[in-house]
Amino acid sequence: MTTEGGDRLDEWLGELMAKEHLPEAFRTTFTEVCGPLADRAWDWRHDFGRTAFVGLCGPQGAGKSTIAAATARILTERGLKAVAISLDDFYLGREARTWLAGKAHRLLQVRGPPGTHDVALACAVLDHLRGDGATPLPAFDKSTDERRPKSAWRQVEGPADVVILEGWCVGARPEPSDRLMAHVNTLERRDDPTRAWRGYVNRQLSEGYQALWGRLDRLVMLQPPGFEVVRGWRAEQEAKLRARTGRGMSDAEVGQFVQHYERITRWILEEMPGRADWVVPLAADRTPVPQT
Repeated sequence: MTTEGGDRLDEWLGELMAKEHLPEAFRTTFTEVCGPLADRAWDWRHDFGRTAFVGLCGPQGAGKSTIAAATARILTERGLKAVAISLDDFYLGREARTWLAGKAHRLLQVRGPPGTHDVALACAVLDHLRGDGATPLPAFDKSTDERRPKSAWRQVEGPADVVILEGWCVGARPEPSDRLMAHVNTLERRDDPTRAWRGYVNRQLSEGYQALWGRLDRLVMLQPPGFEVVRGWRAEQEAKLRARTGRGMSDAEVGQFVQHYERITRWILEEMPGRADWVVPLAADRTPVPQT
């Protein structure tokens, strides 16, 4: 990269850290995670001779969106067309989830678990990014719990060289059915005693979501020290959201909310490391753990 490109990247990183209130330690993540991920994505793109689709999986609050955006920016400075997309931007809106809750299970009113995304739209967007022309990218506003109007969607000119799809369950496989029997938390014991909700979510994960994951060429996993840190990470996210918009969940609400994600997150932590193309262990403060 030229000195000019490096200077632009340094300036952009400083602006990003200020905007997102990121700790100084993120510079370590930028160097040890975003840079190497950009190197890998560059190689994958040239190995394939076409758009490289990279999945980035990590639990709530792990920093996926920031890492994906920073990696895409590095690749852009290197002359590639790179775009970072969040699985969160494909959430169904409140009205659609209300319908789903009435049809299948009331817990589906809460966004997040498989079954609450527009998977067909996500597949269509990824497919369109392979070709020429502009691709509108959906955007979801978590502060209002609704998808933003199409006039607010960004446009990406294709074909893209690298697409990074980040999300908490990106690349996840369904659990074996016998694992669904035991409750993993209070939410499941109280609100899903018949196991209908977790069964529905697992079926969704085994069907449409596998079609979406099947479009990914490589899978990168951000690996926390354990599920126990996730609640704190997500609480920090919501605190930033409240400070920025005046809206967001309280710490108590976060504690309830993350229980919707616990089962699959624990399964990912157990099952995914053995098959991901790159596993990045994270410490409790989100910094990458040095590799020996």
